[in-house]
Amino acid sequence: MADSLISILPADYAAGHFLGRAQGPDGPCVIAIRGGRLFDLTQDVATSAGAVARKAFAGGTDLGPVEAGLPAGWTLLSPIDLQCVKAAGVTFALSAIERVIEERARGDAARAAEIRQGLEDKVGAGIRAVVPGSAEAAELKAALIAEGMWSQYLEVAIGPDAEIFSKSPVLSTVGAGAPIGVRSDSSWNNPEPEVVLVCDAHGEIVGAALGNDVNLRDFEGRSALLLSKAKDNTASCAIGPFIRLFDDGFGIDDVRVANVDLLIQGPEGYRLEGTNDMGQISRDPTELVRQCLSEHHYPDGFVLFCGTLFAPVQDRDTPGAGFTHKVGDVVSISSRRIGRLTNTVTTSRDAPAWTMGIAAFIRNLAVRGLVDRI
Repeated sequence: MADSLISILPADYAAGHFLGRAQGPDGPCVIAIRGGRLFDLTQDVATSAGAVARKAFAGGTDLGPVEAGLPAGWTLLSPIDLQCVKAAGVTFALSAIERVIEERARGDAARAAEIRQGLEDKVGAGIRAVVPGSAEAAELKAALIAEGMWSQYLEVAIGPDAEIFSKSPVLSTVGAGAPIGVRSDSSWNNPEPEVVLVCDAHGEIVGAALGNDVNLRDFEGRSALLLSKAKDNTASCAIGPFIRLFDDGFGIDDVRVANVDLLIQGPEGYRLEGTNDMGQISRDPTELVRQCLSEHHYPDGFVLFCGTLFAPVQDRDTPGAGFTHKVGDVVSISSRRIGRLTNTVTTSRDAPAWTMGIAAFIRNLAVRGLVDRI
Protein backbone atom coordinates (compact mmCIF):
# COMPACT_ATOMS: atom_id res chain seq x y z
CA MET A 1 0.00 0.00 0.00
CA ALA A 2 2.90 2.38 0.62
CA ASP A 3 3.97 2.40 -3.03
CA SER A 4 0.42 2.63 -4.36
CA LEU A 5 -0.46 5.54 -2.07
CA ILE A 6 2.60 7.52 -3.16
CA SER A 7 1.95 6.72 -6.80
CA ILE A 8 -1.59 8.14 -6.82
CA LEU A 9 -0.71 11.45 -5.19
CA PRO A 10 0.72 14.43 -7.09
CA ALA A 11 4.47 14.93 -6.95
CA ASP A 12 4.06 18.01 -4.75
CA TYR A 13 1.86 16.23 -2.19
CA ALA A 14 4.12 17.28 0.71
CA ALA A 15 3.28 20.93 0.00
CA GLY A 16 -0.47 20.33 -0.36
CA HIS A 17 -3.48 19.64 1.84
CA PHE A 18 -5.71 16.66 1.07
CA LEU A 19 -8.93 15.18 2.43
CA GLY A 20 -9.98 11.58 1.90
CA ARG A 21 -11.70 8.54 3.31
CA ALA A 22 -10.57 5.00 4.02
CA GLN A 23 -12.20 1.80 5.16
CA GLY A 24 -10.74 0.88 8.53
CA PRO A 25 -11.39 -2.19 10.68
CA ASP A 26 -14.44 -0.59 12.33
CA GLY A 27 -15.84 1.31 9.37
CA PRO A 28 -15.24 4.38 7.20
CA CYS A 29 -12.65 6.89 8.45
CA VAL A 30 -11.93 10.47 7.42
CA ILE A 31 -8.26 11.01 6.67
CA ALA A 32 -6.12 14.00 5.76
CA ILE A 33 -2.67 14.61 4.36
CA ARG A 34 -0.69 17.69 5.31
CA GLY A 35 3.01 18.29 5.58
CA GLY A 36 3.60 14.92 3.94
CA ARG A 37 1.98 13.06 6.86
CA LEU A 38 -1.26 11.10 7.11
CA PHE A 39 -3.86 11.88 9.81
CA ASP A 40 -7.04 10.15 10.98
CA LEU A 41 -9.63 12.89 11.61
CA THR A 42 -12.53 10.58 12.47
CA GLN A 43 -12.62 11.24 16.20
CA ASP A 44 -12.91 14.97 15.47
CA VAL A 45 -15.13 14.87 12.39
CA ALA A 46 -16.70 11.62 11.24
CA THR A 47 -17.73 12.58 7.71
CA SER A 48 -16.09 14.17 4.71
CA ALA A 49 -19.15 16.40 4.35
CA GLY A 50 -18.76 17.58 7.94
CA ALA A 51 -15.07 18.30 7.46
CA VAL A 52 -15.87 20.43 4.40
CA ALA A 53 -18.75 22.23 6.14
CA ARG A 54 -16.69 23.14 9.20
CA LYS A 55 -13.34 23.45 7.42
CA ALA A 56 -12.19 20.86 9.95
CA PHE A 57 -9.00 19.74 8.24
CA ALA A 58 -6.53 20.10 11.12
CA GLY A 59 -5.89 17.92 14.16
CA GLY A 60 -6.44 14.19 14.13
CA THR A 61 -4.30 11.20 15.00
CA ASP A 62 -0.93 11.13 13.27
CA LEU A 63 -0.68 7.89 11.30
CA GLY A 64 2.84 8.54 10.07
CA PRO A 65 4.49 9.68 6.86
CA VAL A 66 2.66 9.21 3.59
CA GLU A 67 5.56 7.06 2.41
CA ALA A 68 4.51 4.44 4.98
CA GLY A 69 1.07 4.19 3.41
CA LEU A 70 -2.26 3.50 5.07
CA PRO A 71 -2.37 1.34 8.21
CA ALA A 72 -2.43 -2.39 7.57
CA GLY A 73 -5.85 -3.57 6.47
CA TRP A 74 -7.10 -0.11 5.47
CA THR A 75 -8.23 0.63 1.91
CA LEU A 76 -9.07 3.91 0.19
CA LEU A 77 -12.68 4.89 -0.36
CA SER A 78 -14.19 7.67 -2.40
CA PRO A 79 -13.26 10.92 -0.60
CA ILE A 80 -16.91 12.04 -0.33
CA ASP A 81 -19.81 10.64 1.65
CA LEU A 82 -22.98 12.68 2.39
CA GLN A 83 -22.50 15.22 -0.42
CA CYS A 84 -24.92 15.21 -3.37
CA VAL A 85 -23.25 14.09 -6.59
CA LYS A 86 -23.98 16.41 -9.52
CA ALA A 87 -22.54 16.61 -13.02
CA ALA A 88 -22.39 19.13 -15.83
CA GLY A 89 -22.62 17.82 -19.37
CA VAL A 90 -21.75 19.11 -22.82
CA THR A 91 -19.36 21.73 -21.43
CA PHE A 92 -16.81 21.44 -24.26
CA ALA A 93 -17.28 21.97 -27.99
CA LEU A 94 -16.10 18.49 -28.97
CA SER A 95 -18.33 16.99 -26.30
CA ALA A 96 -21.30 18.85 -27.78
CA ILE A 97 -20.54 17.56 -31.25
CA GLU A 98 -20.21 13.98 -30.00
CA ARG A 99 -23.54 14.19 -28.17
CA VAL A 100 -25.21 15.40 -31.37
CA ILE A 101 -23.62 12.48 -33.20
CA GLU A 102 -25.01 10.06 -30.60
CA GLU A 103 -28.44 11.60 -30.99
CA ARG A 104 -28.42 11.39 -34.78
CA ALA A 105 -26.92 7.91 -34.83
CA ARG A 106 -29.58 6.75 -32.35
CA GLY A 107 -26.94 4.97 -30.31
CA ASP A 108 -25.50 3.08 -33.30
CA ALA A 109 -21.69 3.34 -33.19
CA ALA A 110 -21.33 2.26 -36.82
CA ARG A 111 -23.48 5.13 -38.09
CA ALA A 112 -21.62 7.66 -35.95
CA ALA A 113 -18.53 7.67 -38.16
CA GLU A 114 -20.66 8.65 -41.18
CA ILE A 115 -22.04 11.70 -39.37
CA ARG A 116 -18.96 12.98 -37.53
CA GLN A 117 -16.92 14.68 -40.23
CA GLY A 118 -19.69 16.67 -41.86
CA LEU A 119 -21.04 17.89 -38.55
CA GLU A 120 -17.59 18.93 -37.33
CA ASP A 121 -16.98 20.85 -40.57
CA LYS A 122 -20.24 22.79 -40.23
CA VAL A 123 -20.47 23.32 -36.48
CA GLY A 124 -17.00 22.90 -35.00
CA ALA A 125 -15.42 26.29 -35.64
CA GLY A 126 -18.50 28.30 -34.76
CA ILE A 127 -19.27 26.49 -31.56
CA ARG A 128 -15.67 26.81 -30.37
CA ALA A 129 -15.63 30.57 -30.78
CA VAL A 130 -18.98 31.47 -29.25
CA VAL A 131 -19.65 32.35 -25.60
CA PRO A 132 -22.61 30.34 -24.23
CA GLY A 133 -25.68 32.51 -23.69
CA SER A 134 -24.30 35.45 -25.69
CA ALA A 135 -25.93 37.29 -28.57
CA GLU A 136 -23.47 35.57 -30.91
CA ALA A 137 -24.61 32.21 -29.57
CA ALA A 138 -28.22 33.13 -30.31
CA GLU A 139 -27.25 34.06 -33.88
CA LEU A 140 -25.43 30.73 -34.33
CA LYS A 141 -28.47 28.90 -32.97
CA ALA A 142 -30.73 30.66 -35.48
CA ALA A 143 -28.39 29.74 -38.34
CA LEU A 144 -28.23 26.11 -37.28
CA ILE A 145 -32.00 25.88 -36.94
CA ALA A 146 -32.32 27.29 -40.46
CA GLU A 147 -30.04 24.50 -41.70
CA GLY A 148 -31.96 21.83 -39.81
CA MET A 149 -28.99 21.11 -37.60
CA TRP A 150 -30.24 22.20 -34.19
CA SER A 151 -30.10 19.77 -31.28
CA GLN A 152 -30.96 19.70 -27.59
CA TYR A 153 -27.24 19.12 -26.98
CA LEU A 154 -26.30 22.31 -28.78
CA GLU A 155 -28.89 24.12 -26.66
CA VAL A 156 -26.99 23.30 -23.46
CA ALA A 157 -23.62 23.79 -25.17
CA ILE A 158 -24.16 27.37 -26.27
CA GLY A 159 -27.48 28.41 -24.70
CA PRO A 160 -27.81 30.28 -21.40
CA ASP A 161 -28.49 27.21 -19.27
CA ALA A 162 -25.90 24.50 -18.62
CA GLU A 163 -26.84 20.85 -18.42
CA ILE A 164 -26.73 19.91 -14.73
CA PHE A 165 -27.88 16.46 -13.65
CA SER A 166 -27.73 14.15 -10.65
CA LYS A 167 -25.06 11.56 -11.33
CA SER A 168 -25.20 9.13 -8.44
CA PRO A 169 -26.93 8.54 -5.08
CA VAL A 170 -25.34 9.71 -1.83
CA LEU A 171 -22.66 7.25 -0.60
CA SER A 172 -22.66 5.25 -3.86
CA THR A 173 -19.43 6.56 -5.40
CA VAL A 174 -16.36 4.34 -5.57
CA GLY A 175 -12.77 5.34 -4.97
CA ALA A 176 -9.28 4.67 -6.29
CA GLY A 177 -8.61 1.01 -6.96
CA ALA A 178 -12.26 -0.06 -6.93
CA PRO A 179 -13.98 -1.68 -9.93
CA ILE A 180 -16.07 0.63 -12.11
CA GLY A 181 -19.22 -0.62 -13.78
CA VAL A 182 -20.91 -0.38 -17.16
CA ARG A 183 -24.29 -1.96 -17.76
CA SER A 184 -23.99 -5.51 -19.06
CA ASP A 185 -26.51 -4.72 -21.83
CA SER A 186 -24.56 -1.72 -23.19
CA SER A 187 -22.58 -2.18 -26.41
CA TRP A 188 -21.22 1.38 -26.80
CA ASN A 189 -19.80 3.12 -23.74
CA ASN A 190 -16.76 5.02 -22.51
CA PRO A 191 -15.07 6.64 -19.53
CA GLU A 192 -15.29 10.40 -19.02
CA PRO A 193 -12.19 11.85 -17.30
CA GLU A 194 -13.18 14.96 -15.39
CA VAL A 195 -12.29 17.42 -12.67
CA VAL A 196 -14.72 17.20 -9.74
CA LEU A 197 -15.26 20.37 -7.71
CA VAL A 198 -16.05 19.91 -4.02
CA CYS A 199 -18.40 22.54 -2.57
CA ASP A 200 -19.97 23.33 0.77
CA ALA A 201 -23.67 24.02 1.32
CA HIS A 202 -23.24 27.64 0.22
CA GLY A 203 -21.52 26.80 -3.05
CA GLU A 204 -18.02 27.72 -1.91
CA ILE A 205 -15.50 25.56 -3.78
CA VAL A 206 -13.12 24.10 -1.20
CA GLY A 207 -11.12 21.72 -3.40
CA ALA A 208 -10.98 19.42 -6.39
CA ALA A 209 -10.67 15.72 -7.12
CA LEU A 210 -10.68 13.56 -10.24
CA GLY A 211 -13.70 11.67 -11.47
CA ASN A 212 -14.83 9.09 -14.00
CA ASP A 213 -18.36 9.90 -15.16
CA VAL A 214 -18.87 6.55 -16.89
CA ASN A 215 -21.26 6.98 -19.83
CA LEU A 216 -23.34 4.64 -21.99
CA ARG A 217 -23.38 6.23 -25.44
CA ASP A 218 -25.89 3.74 -26.88
CA PHE A 219 -28.48 4.39 -24.15
CA GLU A 220 -28.27 8.19 -24.17
CA GLY A 221 -27.98 8.22 -27.96
CA ARG A 222 -31.31 6.43 -28.32
CA SER A 223 -33.04 9.08 -26.22
CA ALA A 224 -31.93 11.86 -23.88
CA LEU A 225 -34.71 10.62 -21.58
CA LEU A 226 -32.49 7.59 -20.93
CA LEU A 227 -29.82 9.82 -19.36
CA SER A 228 -30.39 8.34 -15.91
CA LYS A 229 -29.91 4.80 -17.20
CA ALA A 230 -26.85 5.94 -19.12
CA LYS A 231 -25.25 7.60 -16.10
CA ASP A 232 -26.48 6.09 -12.83
CA ASN A 233 -25.61 2.42 -12.41
CA THR A 234 -23.82 0.39 -9.77
CA ALA A 235 -20.15 1.46 -9.53
CA SER A 236 -20.56 3.89 -12.45
CA CYS A 237 -19.20 6.91 -10.58
CA ALA A 238 -15.58 6.98 -9.41
CA ILE A 239 -14.04 9.89 -7.48
CA GLY A 240 -10.57 10.24 -6.02
CA PRO A 241 -7.96 9.61 -5.04
CA PHE A 242 -8.25 12.50 -2.52
CA ILE A 243 -9.77 15.96 -2.50
CA ARG A 244 -6.96 18.45 -2.98
CA LEU A 245 -8.02 21.33 -0.78
CA PHE A 246 -7.65 24.91 -1.94
CA ASP A 247 -4.84 26.78 -0.19
CA ASP A 248 -2.15 29.32 -1.03
CA GLY A 249 -0.47 26.82 -3.38
CA PHE A 250 -3.51 25.38 -5.19
CA GLY A 251 -6.78 27.03 -6.18
CA ILE A 252 -9.42 27.57 -8.82
CA ASP A 253 -6.93 29.05 -11.29
CA ASP A 254 -5.03 25.75 -11.20
CA VAL A 255 -8.28 23.95 -12.00
CA ARG A 256 -8.94 26.28 -14.92
CA VAL A 257 -5.67 25.30 -16.63
CA ALA A 258 -5.51 21.66 -15.57
CA ASN A 259 -4.90 18.87 -18.04
CA VAL A 260 -6.69 15.64 -17.17
CA ASP A 261 -4.97 12.73 -18.90
CA LEU A 262 -6.64 9.42 -19.67
CA LEU A 263 -5.01 6.04 -20.29
CA ILE A 264 -7.02 2.91 -21.08
CA GLN A 265 -5.17 -0.41 -21.14
CA GLY A 266 -7.25 -3.31 -22.43
CA PRO A 267 -6.80 -6.95 -21.50
CA GLU A 268 -6.06 -7.76 -25.16
CA GLY A 269 -3.22 -5.20 -25.35
CA TYR A 270 -5.37 -2.33 -26.60
CA ARG A 271 -4.15 1.11 -25.54
CA LEU A 272 -5.90 4.46 -25.79
CA GLU A 273 -4.68 7.83 -24.53
CA GLY A 274 -6.39 11.19 -24.41
CA THR A 275 -6.41 14.53 -22.62
CA ASN A 276 -9.16 16.70 -21.20
CA ASP A 277 -7.85 20.28 -21.37
CA MET A 278 -9.81 22.38 -18.88
CA GLY A 279 -8.52 25.48 -20.64
CA GLN A 280 -10.97 24.72 -23.46
CA ILE A 281 -14.08 24.50 -21.31
CA SER A 282 -16.97 26.61 -22.63
CA ARG A 283 -18.24 27.77 -19.24
CA ASP A 284 -16.03 28.79 -16.33
CA PRO A 285 -16.07 26.24 -13.49
CA THR A 286 -17.42 28.87 -11.09
CA GLU A 287 -20.32 29.50 -13.48
CA LEU A 288 -21.10 25.77 -13.50
CA VAL A 289 -21.15 25.80 -9.69
CA ARG A 290 -23.44 28.84 -9.72
CA GLN A 291 -25.87 27.10 -12.05
CA CYS A 292 -25.70 23.91 -9.99
CA LEU A 293 -26.50 25.79 -6.79
CA SER A 294 -29.24 27.81 -8.51
CA GLU A 295 -32.38 27.63 -6.33
CA HIS A 296 -31.42 24.32 -4.71
CA HIS A 297 -30.30 23.61 -1.18
CA TYR A 298 -27.52 21.13 -0.44
CA PRO A 299 -27.32 21.02 3.38
CA ASP A 300 -24.45 18.51 3.28
CA GLY A 301 -22.70 20.16 0.34
CA PHE A 302 -22.25 18.81 -3.16
CA VAL A 303 -19.65 17.80 -5.69
CA LEU A 304 -19.81 18.73 -9.36
CA PHE A 305 -18.28 16.92 -12.32
CA CYS A 306 -17.20 19.64 -14.78
CA GLY A 307 -17.59 17.66 -18.00
CA THR A 308 -14.98 16.43 -20.43
CA LEU A 309 -13.38 17.40 -23.70
CA PHE A 310 -12.39 13.81 -24.35
CA ALA A 311 -14.56 11.71 -26.68
CA PRO A 312 -12.97 8.38 -27.69
CA VAL A 313 -13.43 7.74 -31.41
CA GLN A 314 -10.40 5.49 -31.96
CA ASP A 315 -11.55 2.14 -33.36
CA ARG A 316 -11.05 -0.84 -31.12
CA ASP A 317 -12.32 -3.93 -32.92
CA THR A 318 -14.46 -3.09 -35.92
CA PRO A 319 -13.37 -0.35 -38.36
CA GLY A 320 -15.69 2.61 -38.03
CA ALA A 321 -17.26 1.36 -34.79
CA GLY A 322 -15.13 3.53 -32.50
CA PHE A 323 -14.35 2.69 -28.90
CA THR A 324 -16.26 0.75 -26.29
CA HIS A 325 -15.16 -0.79 -23.00
CA LYS A 326 -14.29 -4.40 -22.37
CA VAL A 327 -14.35 -6.07 -18.98
CA GLY A 328 -10.81 -5.89 -17.61
CA ASP A 329 -9.96 -2.46 -19.04
CA VAL A 330 -7.72 -0.54 -16.65
CA VAL A 331 -8.69 3.15 -16.72
CA SER A 332 -6.25 5.70 -15.28
CA ILE A 333 -7.21 9.37 -14.98
CA SER A 334 -4.46 11.70 -13.83
CA SER A 335 -3.72 15.39 -13.38
CA ARG A 336 -0.38 16.81 -12.31
CA ARG A 337 -1.66 18.79 -9.31
CA ILE A 338 -4.50 16.47 -8.21
CA GLY A 339 -3.21 12.90 -8.51
CA ARG A 340 -4.22 9.69 -10.27
CA LEU A 341 -7.48 7.74 -10.16
CA THR A 342 -7.27 4.16 -11.45
CA ASN A 343 -10.14 1.69 -11.74
CA THR A 344 -10.75 -1.59 -13.56
CA VAL A 345 -13.88 -2.07 -15.66
CA THR A 346 -16.48 -4.69 -14.84
CA THR A 347 -20.21 -4.79 -15.42
CA SER A 348 -22.59 -3.07 -13.05
CA ARG A 349 -24.25 -6.46 -12.68
CA ASP A 350 -21.02 -8.06 -11.45
CA ALA A 351 -19.55 -5.13 -9.52
CA PRO A 352 -19.48 -5.46 -5.72
CA ALA A 353 -22.91 -4.62 -4.35
CA TRP A 354 -23.36 -1.19 -2.83
CA THR A 355 -24.48 -2.00 0.73
CA MET A 356 -23.56 0.97 2.94
CA GLY A 357 -26.36 3.40 2.28
CA ILE A 358 -27.29 6.27 4.57
CA ALA A 359 -29.04 4.11 7.21
CA ALA A 360 -26.14 1.62 7.41
CA PHE A 361 -23.62 4.46 7.56
CA ILE A 362 -25.41 6.17 10.45
CA ARG A 363 -25.78 2.87 12.30
CA ASN A 364 -22.05 2.26 11.93
CA LEU A 365 -21.23 5.71 13.28
CA ALA A 366 -23.68 5.19 16.17
CA VAL A 367 -22.01 1.92 17.21
CA ARG A 368 -18.67 3.76 17.20
CA GLY A 369 -20.04 6.67 19.22
CA LEU A 370 -19.48 9.14 16.38
CA VAL A 371 -22.96 10.36 15.46
CA ASP A 372 -22.45 13.69 17.22
CA ARG A 373 -19.32 14.26 15.12
CA ILE A 374 -20.99 14.00 11.71
